Amino acid sequence: MNSNVEQVLRTVNHAFDQLVNSTVVATALNEPFSGNDFLLYKNLRREISNTQSFFTKVEDIVIVNIEQNWMIKNSGYYTFDTYSHHIEIANQMHLPNTISWALNPSVWFYSEEKANAYECPYVISLMKKLPDQKLDKFGLAFANLPACSLGSILNYTPIESETVIIMDGQERILFHTDPSMIGKYASDTGFISDTHVFTQPVGQFETEFEGNKYTATYLRSSLNNWIYLSIISIDSLNQDSKKIGRYLFLFCLTIITIFLVIAWLGSRQMYNPIQSLLKQIGGRSPSNVKLGINEFEIISNQIQNLFQSKSQLEQEANRHLQQSSTFFLMNMFQKDIRRNELYEKMELFGFSEKLAEWQVMSIIALQIDTLEGTRYTKDDLELLIFAINNIVEEIIPSEVRLPPISIDQTQVTLIGGMLEAQPEFNSFIYSITETIQSTVERVLDLQISIGISLHFHDIKKASTAYNEGLEALKHRIYLGEHVIIPYANINADKQKQLTEYPSLAETELFDAILIAYEEKSRELLKTFMQLIFKQEMNPQEYQVSIFRFLNSLMVSMEQSGISLNQLHSGGGSLYEELNELQITHEIEEWFWIRVIKPLIRIFRDRLNSEYHNISEKILDKIRKYYDTELTIEKCATELHYNANYLSGVFRKETGFTFSEYLASYRHSMAKKWLTESDITIKEISEKLQYMNSQNFIRAFRKQEGITPGKFRESHRK
Repeated sequence: MNSNVEQVLRTVNHAFDQLVNSTVVATALNEPFSGNDFLLYKNLRREISNTQSFFTKVEDIVIVNIEQNWMIKNSGYYTFDTYSHHIEIANQMHLPNTISWALNPSVWFYSEEKANAYECPYVISLMKKLPDQKLDKFGLAFANLPACSLGSILNYTPIESETVIIMDGQERILFHTDPSMIGKYASDTGFISDTHVFTQPVGQFETEFEGNKYTATYLRSSLNNWIYLSIISIDSLNQDSKKIGRYLFLFCLTIITIFLVIAWLGSRQMYNPIQSLLKQIGGRSPSNVKLGINEFEIISNQIQNLFQSKSQLEQEANRHLQQSSTFFLMNMFQKDIRRNELYEKMELFGFSEKLAEWQVMSIIALQIDTLEGTRYTKDDLELLIFAINNIVEEIIPSEVRLPPISIDQTQVTLIGGMLEAQPEFNSFIYSITETIQSTVERVLDLQISIGISLHFHDIKKASTAYNEGLEALKHRIYLGEHVIIPYANINADKQKQLTEYPSLAETELFDAILIAYEEKSRELLKTFMQLIFKQEMNPQEYQVSIFRFLNSLMVSMEQSGISLNQLHSGGGSLYEELNELQITHEIEEWFWIRVIKPLIRIFRDRLNSEYHNISEKILDKIRKYYDTELTIEKCATELHYNANYLSGVFRKETGFTFSEYLASYRHSMAKKWLTESDITIKEISEKLQYMNSQNFIRAFRKQEGITPGKFRESHRK
């Protein structure tokens, strides 16, 4: 049991060491890495898949970078702090050892997947802190084996009345003849009441359970401190021992007799040629001798192994050839490769015959227009490009194309044909691109656009054609979404006049932003964008106007004392974000969400603060000078504001006009003097700026329903 399990564990450990010390993992840990780094993600997934095998039972490889906040496993790329069990996984950093084996709940690693993703409730994790060769650890790597798979690794069937248990160093059950005991502790089995019995590396003890006596044999592993334990009923051993002894004696006697007869009869005729053949194919290994495998089985197994090795080598070679082919095509489209090297690689990857038949070629570049309004997110972008790549492979016949590839979220395909059939070749490309566009819309519910390069006859011009396809796609900025754009039609026989920059519309928009008029600002932004895009221009000319508008907003911010951090708390550049947008409504929405709406919020907060300050100053003057001829005009003069502006601000903040609030305050002072002092009614009316006492009495009775004299008399009683 110990040998079978540790053979697998050592294999897992060795393969895992190669993975965590690989160049790809080092790059992912030490350089910025996100879900958009498709090539690095692809290389990392390839390294992970190479580590997993059927023999080791490794079900999943999980790599976590706590510092950069990402996690990768079989099901994909995750932002680590949004993962359901990121706290439990991160706590593994507190384990004392750099590398350790641990029993963990399966839900930690499969909670984001469907319910049947983990049939076994526990996994045995080989955990390593990363980077492996550095003292400062900021990452984790897990190689997860389902705890339920230990039974198949043991390759051992317990006899009747035997219980087989494997425990870790904390005496937690990793394997039990009863699978429901996995995850529990040794004391929960009922066989072990005192855990101090496992003090020696190997030993045996007797125990009692439910009135029956058992003998237990254990072995503590020096590799990972696991305990291998076999518990057998003593009564069963006593009952079977005599029977086993008789059968064993008869069996051995029979085997010896048969062996001697066969050896004596056949050795002289058969053994010499078989021995010679065995030597030629590798001889009899000690493991085969131990298992009792005869020479014919050895020869058969060796031949089968040779065929299997040949098939595996062919599969590996084909896989590496396909990956090298993809890498070569990416370089061919993006770089200018020397002609000799180009033709050598074409010959190596089997493209030469196609190129010899083709006399005209073209490149189509495909991009997803937008994920807005779809069921997808940015995290799905790489998988969507992969799905589109498969659709292109299915639609375009292999004899008229090179293998489709994806470069920076763009699907690229080179198509070839005959020169004398050039009109038909054009029609074929248009038909193919329309079919691809409609199929992607039907299958994936996505809007895509396709750029078609000029025709070329020399494969060395493939990089130029690739750039033409990308340039054609930039014209979506005025053509809109879901279009097919041949580079040959861009600006063909058209003379365009650069339109005047809409400065007046920009000024009106800035005025609306300054007074925090949100609805008006949204309307003026729409008008401004319509003026920018009302005529066809080159994408570069549109970019000039758009970046000019962004610069004007930045200048306005600086003049208003607003820092970029108040507006843009992220780490990226606004100019880089804007440069990535190619659809008109996305550009408009970006300006509104990222720049204008935050500016309106800042100016609104400033205005609210200013209004409150002004109203407080007016209220202070009413409290101090209510017994003088106080007016809103006097307050406006002293505070250096327009009287109408002050009146509007005061009404907005208090809900009363200036005269209403002043009259109410004077009335409250009158009631206070009437109840707390002996000031005459005439004196009160004079203090409160009434022309005579009768006016004061009428105003007071209108408010209280009684005269000032009766009000004083009733309160004193």
